[in-house]
Amino acid sequence: MAEHITIQTDQGALRLPCGSTLDDALAHLLSPHQHPQQVATAVNGRFVPRGERHLHVLAEGDTVLCFAPITGG
Repeated sequence: MAEHITIQTDQGALRLPCGSTLDDALAHLLSPHQHPQQVATAVNGRFVPRGERHLHVLAEGDTVLCFAPITGG
């Protein structure tokens, strides 16, 4: 059984231990001055709410995007 997975991000490929969550990935993707609450996230094109990131286990080949939330009306 594999010990690591590789996901795709807007910053390139990222290798993580199997069982890693979206929160785990954000710890590697965000700069030290960025707070996870300041970004919106999507996995494979589907929005993942902030409160569900710790539950969203990533799989080999997933695509993770972090972006500035957009508001308006």
